[in-house]
Amino acid sequence: MNAPLRHPDHRVDPQFTGRWSPRAFTEETLSEPQILALLEAARWAPSAINAQPWRFAWALRGTDAFAAIHDALMPGNQPWAGKAAALVAVASATTRTGQDGAVVPHASHAFDTGAAWANLALQAHLTGLAAHAMGGFDAARLAAATGLPEGHVLHAVVAVGRPGAADLLPEPYRGRETPSGRKPLSEIAGRGQFPA
Repeated sequence: MNAPLRHPDHRVDPQFTGRWSPRAFTEETLSEPQILALLEAARWAPSAINAQPWRFAWALRGTDAFAAIHDALMPGNQPWAGKAAALVAVASATTRTGQDGAVVPHASHAFDTGAAWANLALQAHLTGLAAHAMGGFDAARLAAATGLPEGHVLHAVVAVGRPGAADLLPEPYRGRETPSGRKPLSEIAGRGQFPA
């Protein structure tokens, strides 16, 4: 399903305005290589001191691992996310090993992991898939379901699949199945100073 055209204020590649986060997915399944290609794109994200703190736990629909991740989602996300072809839990390591071998806090772990998620989302879009990240999950249940290691923090669960028509969704999701706009650039960026 193609998203309605969104218009940037400044010229950018169409991949940026064309990517959005639908909730409607077709029944199409995805293969392991298709998911691994998304994770490969995430692997090449920029990383402070090349620490690469991002971690992913993924599962294909129809597996016990998918059901366990799905069960950790908040009730508002479960009806539509259960139709996705795959679910990917996103976490990051909060520490890194310094040059002297000591374990130290990694201040940019969440920032870097956000870049990895963006790579995953754009790769999905470029291959005709959709990726919708959700913050609505029970962290304790998701940590248990995915074997989250100590010293890691969860950020999101991403539903991945082939985008479908809005009428595949129940209400209230159907009425919200449209790309969102963005704040004007003047509200988020300023010359020399942050906007008020």
